[in-house]
Amino acid sequence: MAGKVPPYDPVSIEAKWQRIWQERRQNEVTASPAKPKFYLLEMLPYASGDLHVGHARNYTLGDVVARFTRMRGFNVLHPIGWDAFGLPAENAAIERNVNPHAWTEANIDNMRRQIQRLGVAYDWSREIDSSSPVYYRWTQWLFLLLHRKGLAYKEAAPVNWCPSCQTVLANEQAEGGVCWRCESKVQRRFLAQWFLKITQYADRLLQDLDALDGWPERVKTMQRNWIGRSTGITLSFGVAGASDRIAVFTTRLDTVYGATFIALAPEHALVEKLVAGKPQAGDVRRFGAQISDKTELERMQLVDKQGVFTGAYACHPLSGERLPIWVTNYVVAAYGSGAVMGVPAHDERDLAFARRHGIRVTSVVRPSAEPAAGQGGGAFVDDGILTDSGEYDGLTSEQARRVIAEDLIERGMAQESVNYKLRDWLLSRQRYWGAPIPFVNCAQDGLVPVPEEQLPVMLPADVPITGKAGSPLEHVQAFVNTTCPRCGGPARRETETMDTFIDSSWYFLRYLSPQDREVPWRKEAASYWVPVDQYIGGIEHAILHLIYARFIYKVLSDEGLVPGQEPFIRLFNQGMVLGENHEKMSKSRGNVLGIDEVADAYGVDALRIFEMFAAPPEFDFPWSTAGISGATRTLSRIWRLVLSHSARLRPAAGPRSELHWTAQENELRYSVHSKVKQIGGELSERMHVNTCVAAIMSLLNELEGFAASSAQAVKSAAWQEGVRTLLLLLAPFAPHITEELWSRIGDSGSIHEAPWPDYDESALRRNAVTIVVQVDGRRRGTIDVRGSGLKRCSNSAP
Repeated sequence: MAGKVPPYDPVSIEAKWQRIWQERRQNEVTASPAKPKFYLLEMLPYASGDLHVGHARNYTLGDVVARFTRMRGFNVLHPIGWDAFGLPAENAAIERNVNPHAWTEANIDNMRRQIQRLGVAYDWSREIDSSSPVYYRWTQWLFLLLHRKGLAYKEAAPVNWCPSCQTVLANEQAEGGVCWRCESKVQRRFLAQWFLKITQYADRLLQDLDALDGWPERVKTMQRNWIGRSTGITLSFGVAGASDRIAVFTTRLDTVYGATFIALAPEHALVEKLVAGKPQAGDVRRFGAQISDKTELERMQLVDKQGVFTGAYACHPLSGERLPIWVTNYVVAAYGSGAVMGVPAHDERDLAFARRHGIRVTSVVRPSAEPAAGQGGGAFVDDGILTDSGEYDGLTSEQARRVIAEDLIERGMAQESVNYKLRDWLLSRQRYWGAPIPFVNCAQDGLVPVPEEQLPVMLPADVPITGKAGSPLEHVQAFVNTTCPRCGGPARRETETMDTFIDSSWYFLRYLSPQDREVPWRKEAASYWVPVDQYIGGIEHAILHLIYARFIYKVLSDEGLVPGQEPFIRLFNQGMVLGENHEKMSKSRGNVLGIDEVADAYGVDALRIFEMFAAPPEFDFPWSTAGISGATRTLSRIWRLVLSHSARLRPAAGPRSELHWTAQENELRYSVHSKVKQIGGELSERMHVNTCVAAIMSLLNELEGFAASSAQAVKSAAWQEGVRTLLLLLAPFAPHITEELWSRIGDSGSIHEAPWPDYDESALRRNAVTIVVQVDGRRRGTIDVRGSGLKRCSNSAP
């Protein structure tokens, strides 16, 4: 045994190796067609300031996969950057009376230092910052590309307005009727805004989900529901006493004879014409004003179904019956045609409305095996057999939908239709800290795009920001007043900025050519690196970021700028680290643990080991002081085990000769090689890092037990192989201590550039059985029986 083992000092060891890795530029990569590539990303972090142990889990998980994959011989691209524009920086600037740029840069500097302290093997030469002109020049270039393709447009529309953030929100950012950032109640306003035609890609976004085998089914379901494709029929109802017609979309044409009223959205184009000169006009207008501040989602989810009769009637296209036309709060103009045929017997919303307003309920579909449903219960919403439906009586719902549609289409009263819940992406924001929209308004030429050679349109510095009175850029005359690129006359710049989700919709492509000033990325780099092989991030981004990024990627693919149709092959949603009180970490709860304080107390490798071991990576788990203390003890045991025998663990001079392994050595080799196989499979297929750490701890126990079994045990080649393998298996999880120990046992290269160990199939074939000897129920010893002549015991008498 060697002399006294020095104490394990994680803080100094970690600082040492982080400095060496940086000096070696060890994690920088270039395209190498001779090697298989692996592009790994954690979702772009927002430059918010301090990082806590929850963030550490996300970055460590990615780093484990990156280091493991690199050791397997892949050319791994693992870059990092900053989502740096947005409302938090602007609000912080208002609260602290500082410049958003200065606040953002200070946050980035601190977060960069903390992530480097975690030892994550990022290629820092590719670092990006979405608030840098070098970056947002290409965000503006992307916007102009979308405009040229007819996918960016400006029009007046009802929009979601956050009175606290003083800006417009996309539908996805106003879910539940509250602002996604500050949770203030959202209002509705009518403003001229910029939109992106994401709806033009709705079918492709939906259909291509089926091919994403590496995505969680939960995320794909959330996207399918958000896109909300429904196939049905748009049929036409005439207006009694007028030439107007009301188009209605339905997926349940089999219930058409059960329609007893027509429901319109207050914004429907016919409302004013229908009530003109009628005594109901005032009530209808007041009703529309009362619900004008509610979002579409709020109205669709309203429990209290309210409405006002217009005084007008529609004509049923089949029965000719007169149906009262109502304006209601649960129909929205943007979905379908903004009109619904009310079928209370077979739709719960219509039934609630009909009961509130005394409208007739007519059942026209009965269950297949039961008597016709009465009117006293709930709506019958399933398929069944038609009744009270004229010539279509007796048909099944499925038959009726087909036959009635054919008849109405032949008469020119209907057409097949597809509707979506998805809405065009509302892009413009009335704030300062974002990428300026590269357009000018000219009195002669109207909206004119800024030529690409004049990009970027720079954000002016030192803009007074109050959070009130619209976009701060409106008040900067030096920015606003410009010349028209087309006619040379006076013009005014667009003063709104882009939604910051546009920045994160393409950032993974800028990593390919982060310093290039001629193009946003090189096509040859894209051909080699993209799509991203493994993407890691929270489930909260399932709708916003991931749908937007998929949409933009498909647009770029159509332009021949990127390969394939999807940006991310595999997606993994990691869970959260909760406070020790089992609540979500937050400053208000006082349960936030910063990376620095934990690293100072326990070391970064212990933090990494604990967080990878505490739970399956997709699950939430509470922080545990006892847990991280245990991780520190485990690393100290490894430290002592290796340094106590470092001289024996130096690399062998040459290939070992054939050895006759003892039964005990065979058991150890079985354990070592089975764990190599297990951990390699877990990391490459399922990312079950917790079971990997458990296997490493189990191997440590076995190596310690073997070493203690006899004075000669540590001379065994099987034991020495096991210890070296232990370090290789541990390296992705605890990169600093393994690098230090690897160097101390005489290896000149980095352990992270060593090949991942192969498992020996022959070591996995167990050719010995250990029999426990018991006397009077008490263990007295063991007998090793080896060879291929083992026979099964018989229960029969000899």
